[in-house]
Amino acid sequence: MNELMEQVNKTPIEIALDIDEDGMTTARKLYTFLELAQGQFSRWVKSNIVDNEFATENEDYWRFDIDVETPTGGIVKRDDYKLTAHFAKKLSMKGNGEKAEEAREYFTHLEERVKQKVIDFSQLSPELQMFSRIFQSVAEQQLEQKRQAEKVEQLDKKVDSIKDVIALNPNSWRTDSAKIINKIALQMGGYEHIKAIREESYKLLEERMGVALSIRLSNKKKTQALNGVSKSKIDKLNQLDVIADDKKLIQGYVSVIKDMAIKYGVTEVAAYV
Repeated sequence: MNELMEQVNKTPIEIALDIDEDGMTTARKLYTFLELAQGQFSRWVKSNIVDNEFATENEDYWRFDIDVETPTGGIVKRDDYKLTAHFAKKLSMKGNGEKAEEAREYFTHLEERVKQKVIDFSQLSPELQMFSRIFQSVAEQQLEQKRQAEKVEQLDKKVDSIKDVIALNPNSWRTDSAKIINKIALQMGGYEHIKAIREESYKLLEERMGVALSIRLSNKKKTQALNGVSKSKIDKLNQLDVIADDKKLIQGYVSVIKDMAIKYGVTEVAAYV
């Protein structure tokens, strides 16, 4: 009943942005409200939130997991981020459309309302001012300790992730690499990214090993055609078949997949090896 009343008292924009009691929205709600490009949410988050040098985690935004249903009925974990009103306004400033202007105006008014509620401590007695400064100092120390503890925890997770990725088995490289690529695609927003990620892996391999997979693939198809292999089998050949013919390329490709897994922050890779 209380939740229903809260929704009734909210404005349409507050409902659309799912504004909570602290005036905060989420990255996914803001992305949808701003009507940004579909399928590009992960890239937008990485460049505008995670890799934003002017944004601080656990101050401007807080990461959390949500459950999302897949087309096949399964459930996968996806990243989302709680955003302060000030940070959400800054993100909205990068847009040029009507929705961006509406969001900027809303968060500006929200910040003004918050400022109006701030107590003028200069009007307090000297004793209360002293207690206020002591409380603020202790609170800042605790927050800093919490931030440092969270940074250590994130570093530990990254180290564990790297250890798992290094365990990728060259003897089952095709299966392992496919599973890691699928997981990277999910973190980027869905399986529709698999093709682009796989192409990225081939490009990295070509640059690292100094080869042209497309030429090798073309030659392989010609050779098999001369040997009387059926057209249907030849049509199924791909770059992975070319890699499989060369042990050095296999080692190089395993190395590329490891680097990509670390780059995209893939965890739980041990389940694939």
